[in-house]
Amino acid sequence: MVIIDGKKISALIKEEIKKEVEDRKAKGLQPPHLAAVLVGTDGASQTYVNSKVLACEKVGFTSTLVKEKDSISEAQLIQIIDQLNNDSSVDGYIVQLPLPKHIDEQKILMAVDPNKDVDGFHPFNFGKMALEMPTFIPATPFGIMELLKRYDIEVASKHCVVIGRSHIVGRPISILISQKKKYANATVTLAHSRTINLDHLTRSADIIITALGRPEFLKADMVKEGSVVIDVGITRVSDSNAKRGYVLKGDVDFEGVSKKAKAITPVPGGVGPMTIAMLLKNTLLASERKVVRLDAVS
Repeated sequence: MVIIDGKKISALIKEEIKKEVEDRKAKGLQPPHLAAVLVGTDGASQTYVNSKVLACEKVGFTSTLVKEKDSISEAQLIQIIDQLNNDSSVDGYIVQLPLPKHIDEQKILMAVDPNKDVDGFHPFNFGKMALEMPTFIPATPFGIMELLKRYDIEVASKHCVVIGRSHIVGRPISILISQKKKYANATVTLAHSRTINLDHLTRSADIIITALGRPEFLKADMVKEGSVVIDVGITRVSDSNAKRGYVLKGDVDFEGVSKKAKAITPVPGGVGPMTIAMLLKNTLLASERKVVRLDAVS
């Protein structure tokens, strides 16, 4: 059984990015600039955004953190997005989700310049991804595909069951893993809350990717011997014995499923670290594309 170490692979990717940034600087180019917009005081969001800022520093990126109170109006937030769209020094940016309930998330994401949409959430980029055109791929699915590639996991002609149909993970990964390219070409079943006899589907799956957010949902009796299991879920579960008062649990019963799986991602340390690494990768790509656009104009 192979434990797919996202922490190790993300560190390798960051080193590769750092080297590319150094090469850019040697050519007289500015380092990539990633901005993040954080609204409110949600603890998980703050931790996640802070880790992105720290990751930028380690690879030599410039980073900007825009923090706003959760009382900000939708119009005010769109004004901030317009400023970022028009700031030539910013290569890419993210708007950290979730947003306060009085703000329409879809309206905000639609306001982001697709050329700076390093989260890959804008319909323009999502559509290009579905059509197999070069674009920004949502960071978590991008990270999953990179793990499959770096661990040389055979995907072609395999039956892959994706559990969860969110626009952030489930739906994009179901598209990516079925595309006609290396480390893809799988036959995909996209399962969700209305799926009947889910355990029947998972027991027939060669690859299972679960993104439900339900701790230890996938049990050993739901998977077949020799399957590959990718656990995207991460939930804080209260634990009075833990130093922080909680432990992090994935969607998979790791102890049980790991005894049957050929390869499996742990939580934490699996898919999670890859998300930030691939966000950095998208930002580097945005910076390179900006140089190409400027050269075309000149």
